[in-house]
Amino acid sequence: MKIVTIVGARPQFIKAGIVTLAIKKYNKNFYHKKSIQEILVHTGQHYDYLLNQIFFDELGLPKPHYHLGVGSGSHGWQTGIMLERIEKVLQKEGPERVIVYGDTNSTLAGALASAKLNIPIGHVEAGLRSYDRKMPEEVNRLLTDHLSTYLFCPTKQAVHNLAQEGIKNGNERVVKNVGDVMYDSILFYDQLAEKKSTILKDLNLLTFHPRRKQSQPVPYYLATIHRAENTDDPKRLQSILRALNEIGREVPVILPLHPRTQKMIATYQLHKETKHIRIIKPVSYLNMLMLEKKAKLILTDSGGVQKEAYWFGVPCVTLREETEWVETVQSGWNILVGANTEKIIKGVSQICKRKSHRASSEAFGDGKACEKIINLLLKK
Repeated sequence: MKIVTIVGARPQFIKAGIVTLAIKKYNKNFYHKKSIQEILVHTGQHYDYLLNQIFFDELGLPKPHYHLGVGSGSHGWQTGIMLERIEKVLQKEGPERVIVYGDTNSTLAGALASAKLNIPIGHVEAGLRSYDRKMPEEVNRLLTDHLSTYLFCPTKQAVHNLAQEGIKNGNERVVKNVGDVMYDSILFYDQLAEKKSTILKDLNLLTFHPRRKQSQPVPYYLATIHRAENTDDPKRLQSILRALNEIGREVPVILPLHPRTQKMIATYQLHKETKHIRIIKPVSYLNMLMLEKKAKLILTDSGGVQKEAYWFGVPCVTLREETEWVETVQSGWNILVGANTEKIIKGVSQICKRKSHRASSEAFGDGKACEKIINLLLKK
């Protein structure tokens, strides 16, 4: 079976990568059965200088077979160009299945191109809903789900969301709660990060513990800001930075900052709001895992980081008014505060006072989502 996998941003490479490794394992162990040939397509939706050979070597992932080089632009222009270029790849390769991930413009363009050519689509992370139609990601999720044949849901809630829209498991569609591929990824790469990552040492975040006779992380908070709703709005960005700056007076706040967000800070002249924030360059996936795992608390507007905080048992303050990962909030590990300075500071104080308890991974599956996806693709 030939499948084409379409990705456009670094988080999608990580999600797709763990499935790719599972495909390789399947082909090795079940070579006598139907093998899977995977063609990886990178749309180039987001330029990311961390997507270099080191990234692929570090995670043991293959480089893309196609790089479409689309680049940034308006939603309509970007999606249209990707649709045209993806269509040409699909016509050339003639796959039996197309796999898309998440909720980016690459996801939607891949789904549209496949649907026009009558190629069955598999959507990984299907059924997620924030119920905020102003978010481009929400529109991409909705349309992709309604075009897909295979809907690989990460949670029970995602299956329920689809059922509410009339999308159910049946003759024409496969709708299954397979679990979260990112949880598979965490389980696979966590120990590798422990062995290879030097980020805590590099940032002087370790202190020697005499009694234990080993180094321990100093208390610090980790923050990430990347969503357009927070970075493109000068008032929201200023409000978030003010909160982080105030928090940073008491506890070190580490902020890996994407060049684009750095540019917006310069454009809006917000450098004065970052005096007590420790801004660092973007870090690799393994280094990010270590920063998340050892942090006392995480502040983020990223869906993926919310989940990783949950899996590592680190309290999370989400800089959004809503989240598609409602399980993290329902469990008490995550709190939604938006971009208001006072609410962010209050949220940090509030969640730090909560009694710590062990986060359960059950809501996101058993760490075998990749295997289930492969088996379902081969069945029909």
